[in-house]
Amino acid sequence: MSEALVAVDLPVWVDPADAFAALFADAPHAYWLDAGPDAATGSSWMGTGFPDDPAGVRETLIDPHGSAGFRGGWVGWWGYDEAAGRAGAPARHDDRADAPQLWLRVDRVIAFDHAARRVTVHAPAEAAARLVTALRAVVASPPALALHDQTPLVARARHTPEHYAALIERCRDAIRGGDAYQLCLTTRFEVEGAVDPLPVYLRLRQATPAHHGGFVRSGRVALLSASPEQFLEVAGDGGAAVVRTKPIKGTRPRGADAAADAALAAELRANEKERAENVMIVDLMRNDLSRVCEPGSVGVDALLEVESYPAVHQLVSTVSGALVAGTTVGALLDATFPAGSMTGAPKLSAMTILERLEQGPRGVFAGCFGWVGDDGTLDLAMVIRSIVVHPGGAYVGAGGGITWRSDAAAEVAEVGIKARGPLGALGASLPPGW
Repeated sequence: MSEALVAVDLPVWVDPADAFAALFADAPHAYWLDAGPDAATGSSWMGTGFPDDPAGVRETLIDPHGSAGFRGGWVGWWGYDEAAGRAGAPARHDDRADAPQLWLRVDRVIAFDHAARRVTVHAPAEAAARLVTALRAVVASPPALALHDQTPLVARARHTPEHYAALIERCRDAIRGGDAYQLCLTTRFEVEGAVDPLPVYLRLRQATPAHHGGFVRSGRVALLSASPEQFLEVAGDGGAAVVRTKPIKGTRPRGADAAADAALAAELRANEKERAENVMIVDLMRNDLSRVCEPGSVGVDALLEVESYPAVHQLVSTVSGALVAGTTVGALLDATFPAGSMTGAPKLSAMTILERLEQGPRGVFAGCFGWVGDDGTLDLAMVIRSIVVHPGGAYVGAGGGITWRSDAAAEVAEVGIKARGPLGALGASLPPGW
């Protein structure tokens, strides 16, 4: 049994990047769930932990009176392939040495409330006092953040652009045949050699900041993410625990000037193919949540809203429901994971078709990561716009939703847009044609 954590407020603000670099850069098991550089809203959490059994996380009962925010529990990830197999689809084993699922039982939490500019330490009493002292020292003398560049690399792709375009046509064949309505076709880009995760993450968050960024390291594996997609959020709401999901379907690059940028956002909002794709996933997520929510409680809170990030515009919707009393984290995952935005619809048929077409594991990519509290409250993001570091190098997954109206050239270009940021943080360029 780990020691009870106490809460101690720091009387001054400290930049999260400075705090992590000074306190946890060399910790073997460390995490940083990051609201982004210069965030004015939201929360960030960082600290240390030790590897724990993921089964225990799944067994956690969701408390309808659970508190908002992370004060203790677990931080980690679940990968795509094991979840696809659990859902009944064919699943592939990833030969890469990354952990398909990894959860750290936290023993130190530093919480940053960006709106209130408040820092709170959650740790055993003596450790909390040491952390407060260390944070004061960071404020007095911030560390020099290591942003040195990697040696220039060219990533290796699982599929050539021509092969990916041919797979798009096979997706359209499956849709024409009535086996799917939409398919999220993905590929992988890999680099070889030693990767220092923290400088890479600092470059990633600087180039493509996101509200659900994250750095999770355990031993020689690490997940570095600039995810813009919140998968699941669960928080108590009086007599019930409310679950929300915010699927993304539809992407456009940012424009070169204000007029071009506004035109791209407007085109995304009005595009019939993108709207249909998003609505299909909204319907799928409504169906998934209805398996664990009170009858009549599942609804669409927001539909087809454009969210803008430094590199892209995204089309986002929000679905929510009130969880049935007695639901566990594992039951919620079994109903919803893998996420429909990363599979397509119908989900089982889509996963089966995609396994055959992609001809390789997705690994941690297309999974989810974040925190799960001791009371079952949670905040999980999709593993997209992410880098997975392993002893042999690193990989980046990317893909897009294919419908009958998809244009192969546009879909290939979208994959390149999504992969460019994470690969750039690694010092790698896209292979020719992407």
